[in-house]
Amino acid sequence: MTNARKPATRALPVLCALAVVLSSCTGSPSGPAGTSTSGSPAPQSNTTFATAGPSPTTQTAVPRGVQVEEKLDVGLQLPWSVVFLPDGTAVVSERDSATVKAIRDGQATPIGEVAGVVPGGEGGLLGLARSPGFATDRWLYAYFTSSSDNRIARMQLTRDGSGELRLGPAEVVFSGIPKASTHNGGRIRFGPDGLLYVGTGDSQRREQPQDLEALGGKILRLTPEGRPAPGNPFGDSPVYSYGHRNVQGLAWDSGGRLWASEFGPDVNDELNLITPGGNYGWPTVTGAPGRQGFLDAKVVWPSTGEASPSGLDIVDGVAYTGALRGQRLWAIPLDGESAGTPMAFLTGQFGRLRDVAAAPDGALWVLSNNRNPDFALVLRLER
Repeated sequence: MTNARKPATRALPVLCALAVVLSSCTGSPSGPAGTSTSGSPAPQSNTTFATAGPSPTTQTAVPRGVQVEEKLDVGLQLPWSVVFLPDGTAVVSERDSATVKAIRDGQATPIGEVAGVVPGGEGGLLGLARSPGFATDRWLYAYFTSSSDNRIARMQLTRDGSGELRLGPAEVVFSGIPKASTHNGGRIRFGPDGLLYVGTGDSQRREQPQDLEALGGKILRLTPEGRPAPGNPFGDSPVYSYGHRNVQGLAWDSGGRLWASEFGPDVNDELNLITPGGNYGWPTVTGAPGRQGFLDAKVVWPSTGEASPSGLDIVDGVAYTGALRGQRLWAIPLDGESAGTPMAFLTGQFGRLRDVAAAPDGALWVLSNNRNPDFALVLRLER
């Protein structure tokens, strides 16, 4: 399958203001660093982006700026994922401690440890997902590294007699995802269809992404009970798409389209539009070479030093992804199946950014990953 790319070249106006002018946006500002700037900023200096699809014909809604509303220094230890409960409580996983913490009213409280987590390298307690029926079933799902594999378990979040959240015992619903010191994938998320989507890594086994019998280098689609979802493209298989290197973010746009952020090797980090049964090329190709039989990425960051895109969420037609090595927040305007030119915010201000998630109150949360202690940023998108 081929998905040819055409550049989307229009620049989009941005005003970079951070918590009463705490930062500036990447590009060519009209004022000195640390002052409010406006105009049409370019993407990161010396970077050429590949973007796919026809140039959008309508103005895509992008924020005029990003404000840091709050920096929550609550003693997080290598946080990896954040999800929100219906009441707005943030629930965060810590990779190496295997601890789940709740953040509310500016305070972080441990609510339990996930049994069976064996951290090491990039492995440990990774992605979290809240059940679509959480209000009644109270299930919290977690992707984690065990002694033998990566697996998914679910636990009930209940309240004790004092009203404090408590994490119940883990019930493993899916196992056998290959593990390694790196490339463990780990992002999980329920889609609009109520099914669980799972991003896995190639676990340093380069033959796995093109092997439909292997679980590494894939996006999987499961029922809440951990079985292959009905309607999957390869029959009674959990595989939804393949040819991935290390999927780190999953998010849906308003049209129900699934997008995924993915680490490249030493070049070509990617933002992909996911098609059921699609082959995204790894390890044969990376990026957007237009090679017959493979789907091109919609956005390619040639320099992994400016990206390494991790957690992903989509708000008002804009995909936001945190960059680890790149130490910035990337905003990519989307228009149907097309992606526009990425724009950078917070560049170098807060270090490595691991996860991005939209909160129920309209804020955008970003988790840092700077080797202890870490923090959460609460952002407001100016419109």
